[in-house]
Amino acid sequence: MKIILRLLLNALAVIILSYLLPGVGVDSMVTAILVALVLSLLNFLVKPILIVLTLPITIITLGLFLLVINAIIILIAAHFIQGFEVSSVWWAIIFSLLLSFLQSFLHSLLKEGQ
Repeated sequence: MKIILRLLLNALAVIILSYLLPGVGVDSMVTAILVALVLSLLNFLVKPILIVLTLPITIITLGLFLLVINAIIILIAAHFIQGFEVSSVWWAIIFSLLLSFLQSFLHSLLKEGQ
């Protein structure tokens, strides 16, 4: 049950950011739920591989290259999901930063409510 609630909170964060950021678009709530699900799967399956492959540049940039990896994950999700679009890499980086902050805030509200 907690996983479904977290998924819905992530979808809510995607919807909120799509309204705030002009470079990000989501068609519907169903698309936002699908985006949250696909981003979760990509973060679980693809992100560790990308981190290992880009470890030297991540170390050289003191971890800032992880922002680029997050943007790549978001652009991959936008490629596969109809109704979700991100206009550039810069919007993907901004979206990933704000999404992580908003998810942290929403999930902290969930923990306080228990």
